[in-house]
Amino acid sequence: MEQLIQELKASLIEALNLEDITPEEIENNAPLFGEAGLGLDSIDALEIILILERNYGIRIANPAEGKEIFYSVQTLADYITANRKQ
Repeated sequence: MEQLIQELKASLIEALNLEDITPEEIENNAPLFGEAGLGLDSIDALEIILILERNYGIRIANPAEGKEIFYSVQTLADYITANRKQ
């Protein structure tokens, strides 16, 4: 799980052009969206969807679940672990 979390952090930094942030600075349970977290927006959410599809073969069937799935790096990792195509 820790390897997946580090992989996710690196993917987020690369895909979202977060050059000023290192993986160590992203807290596993910190919100990704809004003022309290990384401050991501809806465009960033689309990039995260692409990361899930490209890297893990995961499609989010119900967009309403996105808010819970995309809450933090930890919730993303949990979702990937539960839904990854082996």
